[in-house]
Amino acid sequence: MSLAFRRRSLVALAACAALAAALPATVQPKPGEPLKIGYVYVSPIGDAGWTYQHDVGRKEMEKALGGRVATKYVESVPEGADAERVIRELAQSGHQLVFTTSFGYMNPTIKVAQTFPKVMFNHATGYKTAKNVGTYNARFYEGRYLAGIVAGRMTKTNTAGYVAAFPIPEVVMGINAFARGMRSVNPKAEVKVVWVNSWYDPGREREAADTLISQGADVVTHHTDSTAAVQAAEAKKVYAVAYHSDMSKYGPNAHLTAVTHNWGEYYTRTAQAALDGKWKSESPWMGIKEGVIRMAPFSKAVPQDVQDLVRRTEAGIRAGTFHPFTGPVKDNAGKERIAAGRTIDDATLNKMDYYVEGVQGKLPK
Repeated sequence: MSLAFRRRSLVALAACAALAAALPATVQPKPGEPLKIGYVYVSPIGDAGWTYQHDVGRKEMEKALGGRVATKYVESVPEGADAERVIRELAQSGHQLVFTTSFGYMNPTIKVAQTFPKVMFNHATGYKTAKNVGTYNARFYEGRYLAGIVAGRMTKTNTAGYVAAFPIPEVVMGINAFARGMRSVNPKAEVKVVWVNSWYDPGREREAADTLISQGADVVTHHTDSTAAVQAAEAKKVYAVAYHSDMSKYGPNAHLTAVTHNWGEYYTRTAQAALDGKWKSESPWMGIKEGVIRMAPFSKAVPQDVQDLVRRTEAGIRAGTFHPFTGPVKDNAGKERIAAGRTIDDATLNKMDYYVEGVQGKLPK
């Protein structure tokens, strides 16, 4: 064996060792047995909303991979101690891949993953990772900007109402994108926000929507899990732009469109990687380009020229030629946050802690 050959062999072995170190020593299903996959949901599945869309994605993955996977889900799991208990029980009962689908599951996921280093975990919307913990998220703000265009053209009071869950960057950037979309077609537009401090509380969501409507909002939207805001809009004879799912059956007259989330391709791809022994900790942030964010069909109330404008803008986002946060961007106190001609980077976007022009009030701390 030549010295050169031995050196090449040592280099190759070192590369393989480095790759092995980078990938977790995950548990693989035994021959003939399916990969056991667990899901943790923060609200009831129902027939619309955040959890419903994740469950649709789970079913799409099951259909695509057939008998090679077996799934289990636990719904209505509060964030905190209960989440840690459920995640731990899934890992203990042999689930080799676990998806935890709410922001508040982040720390419990990290904690359980330390105890089960061979189990693969994927956490939705968080930012903490580990060797056996990946994250995944959607660029919700892209759809929010498009929804804002619709709201800006359809409002007669120049006021939209926004029912919001928690003041974290994911929600704040959605509010801001919605306001920027509105103001791109209606410079007089204003957005009023009511925080309910819950992902899923239909009663409080309904009260918040009613309050916003009483304050002059003739278009309402929401970053909460239930259909309550759409139902409130229907009852008060104003418009609504739904979130997570097409909710038109809950507001046949109110519903203009919806920003929908579609997780099936991601779940299928991730489960396939686990089956192939190629899973690794990653943090994809997927949007319109990847098909995770899609607009629901428009109602007949939305004029064709508005629909056309939304589709053109959507095409620009997909092609990367348009970004909802291209400067100039000022906050609602008049301070410049993004200079003219510049586009916010992802790291800064993920720390957004201010309202833009057009959003009323102060952001809760």
